[in-house]
This record gives sequence, C-alpha cells and structure tokens, in this order.
Amino acid sequence: MKKLTILIIILIYGFNASALTLRADTAVKQQMVVLTPIDSLKQQLQLATNDTLKSNLYTQIAAEYLKYDNLDSRTKRFYQAQALNYSYLALHSYSNLSDTAGLRTTFNSLAKVYRSQKKYPQAKWFILQSNTLSRAKNDIPNIMASLLVLANIKMEIKDYTLAMRDLDEALTLSKANHFPKVESTVQESYVLLYTHLKNYAKADIAAKRHEFIEDSLLKNAEVLVAKTQDTLQLKKKVYPISRKLSKANYSRKIASL
Repeated sequence: MKKLTILIIILIYGFNASALTLRADTAVKQQMVVLTPIDSLKQQLQLATNDTLKSNLYTQIAAEYLKYDNLDSRTKRFYQAQALNYSYLALHSYSNLSDTAGLRTTFNSLAKVYRSQKKYPQAKWFILQSNTLSRAKNDIPNIMASLLVLANIKMEIKDYTLAMRDLDEALTLSKANHFPKVESTVQESYVLLYTHLKNYAKADIAAKRHEFIEDSLLKNAEVLVAKTQDTLQLKKKVYPISRKLSKANYSRKIASL
C-alpha cells in the first residue's frame, strides 16, 4: 500500500513537472518571436494618443508597405492596398495638423502606388500636389524630384512634349543650384525620352553626358576619401609627437621643482 502511494505521488509530480516545463518552453518561444518592422509599428500605433505621433506612424507603416517592388504579384497587390490605406490615414491626419512636409511625403507615396498600378490620372494628380507644395516653399530638391516623377509618368502615357518640358526645368534647376547627381538622373531620363522619340543621336549625347557626370562624381568621391585618409594618417603621426613633447615638458617642470 505504501509503495502504491509513493508511485502515485511520483506520477502526479512527474505530470505536473512536465506541464510546467511545457508552459515554460511555450513562454520562451513566444518571447523569441521576432516582430517585423510593420508589426512593431502597428503596436506603437495602438498605444499612440498624440495626433502628431499617429500621423508619423501612419507614414512609417506606409513606407514599409511601399517596399513591394520585388514581391510576388499577390503579395505586391496586398502591400499596395495597405500602402494606400495608411497613406490616406496619414493624409487626413497631416491635413488636420496643417503639416505641409507630411502632406508632401504622403502625396509622393500615393503617386508611387498609383503609378505602379498604372492609374496615371491619380498618380499625376498627387505628384502635382507634391510639386505645388514644394514650389510654395521654394524647396528646390523636392521640386526637381517631383518634376522627374512627373516626366516619367508623362512618358508612360506618351505625352512626350510635356515630359520634355518637365525635364528641361529639372535640368535648369539642377545646373543653377549645383546638383550634379540630379543632373545625371535628368540625363538618364532624356535618354529614355529621346529613345521613345527615336532620336537616337540625342539619346547618345544624353547618355554620354550622364556617364561623364557619374565619372566626375566618382573621382571626386575618391579624392575626398584619399584626403580623409591623409588627414587621419597625419593625426596619427602628430599625436605621438605631441605626447612626447607633453611628457618632456612635464619632466622639466618636475626637475625645476
């Protein structure tokens, strides 16, 4: 009888211990689950009470959903729908806050999705809103960026004359304000435009200009890296000498005492 009681106790203890171990393992696994950036942002959104914070989180979530270029078609459509959803939420919020910078970012996001979906009237309207806000603030970099998007949309709908006008303005602004990287991108767009127009001579000129600017930028970057390395090497040489001089001066002070 005594042995039977002991056996029952052992069985009960073993069962409870196994249950506790299982619960512990489950808890550890749950803690080990890594949240995606989107999940993390959505958790923050649930806790947000400030309208400014909410609008920024809407924008960040939309930005994550905008990373759909290399996804399969089904997932891509889902991401596009979510990008639109959160962009419109951000748009409403920024509008209430009169936040023009936030509105411009949202207009750009909406233009990207609609362009991807080949909904060109909507894409064109939203990038025009972005361009208008940038002009109101004389924000040259964003004026140029919106002109490039606008030109590419117009090329896709075969409105080549208006696309040329946008590229010409972007080129003028890039040269006047010393934005060689933007000028290089404009030349790339000219290559595409002149190819559409079957003006291959001008397309070749634009391609060579693009390559020349890119080579110049690369050489300038290499020179800058070399100068930085020389400066670091000089500092390494000067530092030990300055330490030796400091020690020598310190020794003289001790000797004089």
